[in-house]
Formats: sequence, C-alpha cells, structure tokens
Amino acid sequence: MGAIFRRELGAFFTSSIAYVFLGVFYLLSGMLFYINTLASGTSDMAGYLSLLFLAIIMLVPVLTMKTFSEEKKQKTDQGLLTAPISLGAMVLGKYFAVFVMYLFGISIIFVHAVILSFFGTVDWTLVASNYVALVLMGAACIAIGMLVSALTENQVVAAVGGIFSLLFIFMLDFVAGFIDIEFISDILTSLSFYNKYYEFTCGIFNLSSVLFYVSVAVVFNFLTVRIFEKRRWS
Repeated sequence: MGAIFRRELGAFFTSSIAYVFLGVFYLLSGMLFYINTLASGTSDMAGYLSLLFLAIIMLVPVLTMKTFSEEKKQKTDQGLLTAPISLGAMVLGKYFAVFVMYLFGISIIFVHAVILSFFGTVDWTLVASNYVALVLMGAACIAIGMLVSALTENQVVAAVGGIFSLLFIFMLDFVAGFIDIEFISDILTSLSFYNKYYEFTCGIFNLSSVLFYVSVAVVFNFLTVRIFEKRRWS
C-alpha cells in the first residue's frame, strides 16, 4: 500500500492535476472568504465555511477522476490486478494519496483565519470544528469519486459523473422537501451530506454525523474493491 501511495502522490505533482486543484481551490476559497468576511466587515467565518462545500463538489472529482480510469485506459490496471498485494491495499493506497492532496487544499482555512485574526476576534473552536467537517466530508466524497472513476476509462466522464453524484447527494434534503411521504422524506434528509456539514459550521459536534461520513467512506471503498475483485476473476 505504501508504494502505491507514494506513486500516486508523486503522480499528482508530475502532472498538472495537483497544481490545478490547489490553484482553483485556493482561488475559490479566497473569493468566498473575501466576499463573506473581509468585504462584509465581520470576523464570523461561518458563512464562508458553510459555502466551501460548493468548491469541494466541483473539485474533488478532479482529484479522483484519474485514479482508476487512466489505469483502465492505458491497460496498466492489469498490472495492479496481478500485483502481489491485496485489492484493498491497492484501493486504499490510491485513496490516501488523494486524501492527502485534499488536506493540502482545505488547510487554507487556517491561513484565512490567521489573516482575519489581525482584524478581529476569530472563533478558533468554530474553525477547528469546520476543519473536522471538511476532513470527514472530503473522506466520503473522495470514496464516491473513486468508485465513479473505477466504473469508466474516460477521465472526463469520471469527473462529470463524480460532480453530478455529489450534487445529487448534497441536494437530497432539497428533494425531500417535495416528497409528501414522511418516512421517505426523512430517509432522504438523513442521507443528505449538507445537513450534517451545516451542523459543524454552527459549532455543533454530532457523533452520528462523524459516523455517517466514516461509514460512507468505508462502504464506497468496499464497493470499489468489489468491482476490482469481479474484474480480477472475470
């Protein structure tokens, strides 16, 4: 797993993906930070942090789109399938490489918090709570994006599919508002990523939300492993 992790992490920087992801993410988060805090003359970062999920939806699939689709297109996935490592280690090696790149991106919120501290009082508890939320939500989103990448050999399809998959999951609570059947509406609301993320932006640490995001990451990584197991034996 370590060898795959190092290879994948290095591949981000030898290609343009790392620079595109970090550059665009820093630009979008900087714009949101300026509009919602500096330009508004407030030291409350809640509004800025609550909107960061938009950048994550658009950019996480950029990180995950090549994890497996490129391997399939170049036929190098056969080497991975026959390598003397478990499929779980192979998937997790790629997963943690993407996750580390993602951490590089979201850590910019601490830079923004330090900048804001020169102009007012920063609620560092809120910042820490939101960072945990971004970490957990990103862990789940990356697992979903990697599953989409494992289903296609086209990187563009993987990116677009990942974006639409995440958009759908984030809009579940909105869809639930149009459903009159209460138990279906409750199920959709409970599966919504945004509701649980919003709790953290308000400084509410809910253990069930933590378990939800971790469970989603585990389940989708498990499904990705099953896809490659089926391919190995077919």
